[in-house]
Amino acid sequence: MTTSPRRNALRFWLITLAAIVGMLATGSLGRWQLSRAAEKEALQALRDERARMPAMDGRALLAAGGAAQPADGAASLAHRAVRLQGRWLADHTVYLDNRQMRGRPGFFVLTPLQLAEPGGGVVMVQRGWVARNFQDRVQLPQVQTPQDAMVQVQGVVAPPPSRLYEFRGADSAQGSSRIRQNLDLASFRTETGLALAPFTVLQTGAASEGLLRDWPVVGTGVDKHYGYAFQWFGLCGLIALLYVWFQFVRRFIRPRSRPAA
Repeated sequence: MTTSPRRNALRFWLITLAAIVGMLATGSLGRWQLSRAAEKEALQALRDERARMPAMDGRALLAAGGAAQPADGAASLAHRAVRLQGRWLADHTVYLDNRQMRGRPGFFVLTPLQLAEPGGGVVMVQRGWVARNFQDRVQLPQVQTPQDAMVQVQGVVAPPPSRLYEFRGADSAQGSSRIRQNLDLASFRTETGLALAPFTVLQTGAASEGLLRDWPVVGTGVDKHYGYAFQWFGLCGLIALLYVWFQFVRRFIRPRSRPAA
């Protein structure tokens, strides 16, 4: 039984259309992954450039943060080194629960720092990590926080800690609770009345005051995007090869049927 030339032509164009759509889709995805890799490389270059800049003091930090838009304050200053002087506002210390360091669960400890510079700016400092008491989950760990003493803090500007899923409502609904799942700076500013800057400072240096500071290094993931791009371009090439093979090459090398004797 033979198929009509019209049916063969229809099948040929349908397969051609499917191959074109597949190659366009996979090629576009490969180019998108390359663009994502380029964005990550530009971001890493920006991080490296800011890391080489001299450390900012409190006056310069507040001036730069005030000049930026509130929504862009953290992004415009992220990864800048700072050396701050001020006093801890220990009564407003917050313990973020379910945070890990060295593979152990515990708390991230955050305390507002009243800067010594004129103007009285306040910056939330991610001071470090401390283990929790699993026998008494509401017991606060011992963290040494000097009262009314001038302290020096070295670190880098960073966004607040990443948010974790929580069953309770917004942070503002937690009142004066020290132990929280997440911290929203805008809500905390309203709750406490503090003139908090729209960014935080990630304190660096050796362990001290009962806190560890082995912060994870944030990778850009450029290799991952190049790997995905290679896969998409490889699939695009495979579609093209299969199309040429089955639609053209295989027809020419197929052995002709011999006529019956």
